[in-house]
Amino acid sequence: MSMSHPCSLRSVSLTALRWVVALAAMTASPAVLAQTGAPSAGCAVPPAFGAPPYNSAELQSDSRITFRLCAPDSREVILVSQDMAGVVPTGYPAGQPSGLAMVRAANGLWSVTTPSALPAGVYRYAFRIDGVRTSDPLATRHAEDRRGVSSLIEVPGQPAALHEWQSGIPHGTVSKVNYWSKATEDLRRAHVYTPPGYMRGKGRYPVLYLLHGAGGSDDSWISSGRVDFILDNLIAAGKVRPMIVVMPQGHTPYRPGVSVFSNREFSDDLLGNLVPWVDANFRTIPGARNRAMAGESMGGQHTLHVGLIHPEVFGSIGVFSIGLGTGGAAEAKAFGDTHSAALARSAKELRLMYMAVGRDDVVYDTVAPARAMLDRFGIRHVYRETDGGHTWINWRNYLADFTPRLFK
Repeated sequence: MSMSHPCSLRSVSLTALRWVVALAAMTASPAVLAQTGAPSAGCAVPPAFGAPPYNSAELQSDSRITFRLCAPDSREVILVSQDMAGVVPTGYPAGQPSGLAMVRAANGLWSVTTPSALPAGVYRYAFRIDGVRTSDPLATRHAEDRRGVSSLIEVPGQPAALHEWQSGIPHGTVSKVNYWSKATEDLRRAHVYTPPGYMRGKGRYPVLYLLHGAGGSDDSWISSGRVDFILDNLIAAGKVRPMIVVMPQGHTPYRPGVSVFSNREFSDDLLGNLVPWVDANFRTIPGARNRAMAGESMGGQHTLHVGLIHPEVFGSIGVFSIGLGTGGAAEAKAFGDTHSAALARSAKELRLMYMAVGRDDVVYDTVAPARAMLDRFGIRHVYRETDGGHTWINWRNYLADFTPRLFK
């Protein structure tokens, strides 16, 4: 029987010790890492054996938010958010500061806390690392924007805000659907909300086509807008008639010289492909009286350029945070001259024309010329002017004000 060499035993013991140290490091809490002044790799310990090594977006008791990111080799990290206007600089108007600079700890963990509290809402955010924008690698909830992905954090309300999920009430269903568009010659995607009871019932429902802004996608009214939670809560309260909500992709394949706001391909796809496809595949109540169109920002312009001039398709119209463009009265007059016959018909047939904007909105000045154009053709409209700017807080509130007026 041979005996192991003492050096071999020592080698085995050192190997075991290294494994113990490695496992301890992988399960160490962020507080321990910070206290021990761990090297830069400390904040990047893989979370394979438990919780993530740090909380990347932490809601404080005073409704401020602390953001963290492990980037030990980076020179500059900045928190950016288009939804936290007034708390996090957004870079608008052009040339203004953008984001909050984060501070690096000894272990390579960057952090920053918002200087003031945020009202109840859902907020998109991202990190700009040495000039490159990226979503939070530890986040589990995201929003699909036009040019990438943003991460999400929610600030709850007390009492619970309208956009929050409530227990004890029926809930609808959100589906992602694909359809072939002859107008754009590609496969298109849309999100569709069906109200509580739709899946197990046989009834038919009116339809709202709800459009996103220039920076978003067909995911936006779900991830950031929370339309499903808002309608669940309003339906449960008896304030809204149960309806289907179709959220199309507002962007079409890029074509040089084609405006994202007055986009003929989008119009052709919506009217010629999506609306007939929805009527064929969902239990809808057909006809303009039971079909509405609304949108925020770019989606509001699409609603004006498509929905307003097609009263035979859409009987109710909602425009959030936009007018007809930056051309002012001249652009509004040109639009009216071009579509005078359709607008005259809308004046007689529209059941609802709704407009809303915040007094601090960057597009505030575009709304008055659009309203003057409506007056020119005798199109009566509901107008709501609120505090705030070009934000999801306003758009969620406008949706909650608009939908109870539909399909009476």
